Amino acid sequence: MATATLAGGCFWCLEAVFSEVLGVDRVTSGYCGGLGASPRYEEICSGATGHAEAVRIEFDPTKISYAQLLEVFFAIHDPTSLNRQGADVGSQYRSAIFVHSVEQRAVATEAIASVQAVLASGSQVVTEVVDAPDFYPAEQYHQEYFSKNPGQGYCAFVVAPKVAKFRKDFFALLRRTD
Repeated sequence: MATATLAGGCFWCLEAVFSEVLGVDRVTSGYCGGLGASPRYEEICSGATGHAEAVRIEFDPTKISYAQLLEVFFAIHDPTSLNRQGADVGSQYRSAIFVHSVEQRAVATEAIASVQAVLASGSQVVTEVVDAPDFYPAEQYHQEYFSKNPGQGYCAFVVAPKVAKFRKDFFALLRRTD
């Protein structure tokens, strides 16, 4: 197994999508990239710690590549929006790739260049690429949030459309349950 750590807005969105990706064994919502150990959700929301909402993805690289994970990542969030995704505003919602190796850094840098190449003039990818810091799992109620709360307002109006987009645009990468 290999590990990818990504931040791109609310971790509920990222977790919901990556949980459906072929070759992904586990997705954990959590916090990384800030100051202080074992931050709590309330601290993250205040912006005081500098942590990002992120997901740690454990995946089988014989079934899905790191580059494919990043392709999905860039398709389900706006990498040109600094410290925000939609109505979610603050540095905790920044776009970041926390790399675990030199190879991941190279793939991430290449992926960003590919995304940048197709953007409209004047748009800029703001996704950070930084070495993976400590990752702190979020509180238990955040884990598998979308699957447990699909009718909750944010889930219905923000998370569900991202999941639907992934299912449509990346059908070949969709984990089959049959």
